[in-house]
Amino acid sequence: MRWIDEFRAFILRGNVIDLAVAVVIGAAFTAIVNSLVADLITPLIAAIFGKPDFSDLKFEINGSIFRYGNFINALISFLIIAAVLFFLVVKPLNALMARMGRGEKTETPSRDCPYCMSAIPVTATKCAYCTSEVEPVPPPPDAPAGAPAA
Repeated sequence: MRWIDEFRAFILRGNVIDLAVAVVIGAAFTAIVNSLVADLITPLIAAIFGKPDFSDLKFEINGSIFRYGNFINALISFLIIAAVLFFLVVKPLNALMARMGRGEKTETPSRDCPYCMSAIPVTATKCAYCTSEVEPVPPPPDAPAGAPAA
């Protein structure tokens, strides 16, 4: 395969296209959040505390200028983006995963394979590692029907 064909296959792969779309959407979302901070939240805070623009906040030491107001604006933007991602992406995804039962895994009782000493389920009849036939461990006589062996 020529290198141009390989490059085309790489670019047209689904995850590359998805990543490109995510970057563009993320950039647009960042512009919206920055506008929200600069045009709505900062003036609201300024109305409360009396400072109209954080980006003008600065101090000087030995001729070096420290613009901490821009940092405050960036920090507010970051916290808003993190909150939006948490409440609109992470929380719903966690709830969906919990409904699907993919959160916590239950531990299956296991025993060692007598041939390769790998851990296998107690009800296994064949070792997944060495493919040897093994006898399943019978459940205890007082165990309920369908319960795994101890």
